[in-house]
Amino acid sequence: MIETSDFLIIGGGIAGTGAAARLAPDAKVTVLEMEDALGRHATGRSAAIFIRNYGNATLRALNAASEPVLKNPEGISEESLLSPRGEMLIATEDELEAFRTYLEGADGMEVLTAEEAVALFPLLRKETIAAAAIEQDAQDIDVDRLLQGFARLARKAGARFVTEAPAQRILRSGGQWRVETPKGAFEAPVLINAAGAWADQIAGLAGVRKVGLVPMRRSAAIVPPPDGIDVTKWPLVASASEQWYAKPDAGKFMVSPADEDPVEPHDAWADDMVLAEGLHRFEQAVTMPVTRVERNWAGLRSFVADRTPVVGFAPDAEGFFWLAGQGGYGVQTAPALSRLVADLCLKRPSELPEKVVAALDPARLF
Repeated sequence: MIETSDFLIIGGGIAGTGAAARLAPDAKVTVLEMEDALGRHATGRSAAIFIRNYGNATLRALNAASEPVLKNPEGISEESLLSPRGEMLIATEDELEAFRTYLEGADGMEVLTAEEAVALFPLLRKETIAAAAIEQDAQDIDVDRLLQGFARLARKAGARFVTEAPAQRILRSGGQWRVETPKGAFEAPVLINAAGAWADQIAGLAGVRKVGLVPMRRSAAIVPPPDGIDVTKWPLVASASEQWYAKPDAGKFMVSPADEDPVEPHDAWADDMVLAEGLHRFEQAVTMPVTRVERNWAGLRSFVADRTPVVGFAPDAEGFFWLAGQGGYGVQTAPALSRLVADLCLKRPSELPEKVVAALDPARLF
């Protein structure tokens, strides 16, 4: 038996699940996920913060379009998916150019003195801070509630999720895409490639031209603060040149070396040396030594050359839709991109500006 749908989505992360949630009210949707649960890879290892000024101009437009949904996630959650955090950028003398570049075109960034920065994050070394600024409106995202809310919305509308179903063979015949998996064969006229770090591999299986997707490892560790210090309400702090960042997490710090090492798609883990070097850079900026790492992990952030997501129909393959290359912005842009996927697939006008939709179009890469 071959199971048929209107839309077949490969990938059950935040991208594929969000797309299913927005398509399912108007079409029959099936999601194929290679793991035994949704959001196993990049989605489940996200830094989980909404930063309006994160990314290039296209990404910032997507951030702005996603924010109202995250604040008022009607149908997804009964309450806001955001909670106060703040994101502070600090720069040494060597990082001033990167600091100025980040602030160009930034919305709602407040410049701080070194003293003000230390007042907000008291473990910082004041003497190393040449410049600082904060986005007060940066907020934590409840990623699991967003993912499960999308999944619940999709299922309520009739979407089916099939786990432990990696694509083994992909064929196009008679106007249908067929995906063969250990759980059976599935067909639909439109195949949505939301496979994250594996998206170019899926394109290869389908005989579709690849977009040059490069998975990059990003590591993180949980580090306890000094005894007696409550860091719960402190902001996330990042170096202007992205050498490290630290975010309060359940009373401790999640510290990342902000690494971007190109790797093959796989179930990522932290490289001990990369992690140690990043923790050392963090130590140079703060007054606390890192004496213990409670746990560590890594995820894959996948980019194409212009570091902008790839969203739209492939120019070289009928019915093949790209939803890939979200980099480290996938969770916070998911509300806007899931809506765009539905609009493009169902041939509806998009609320996003035309220049944003054009900037996402896969055709730009060919």
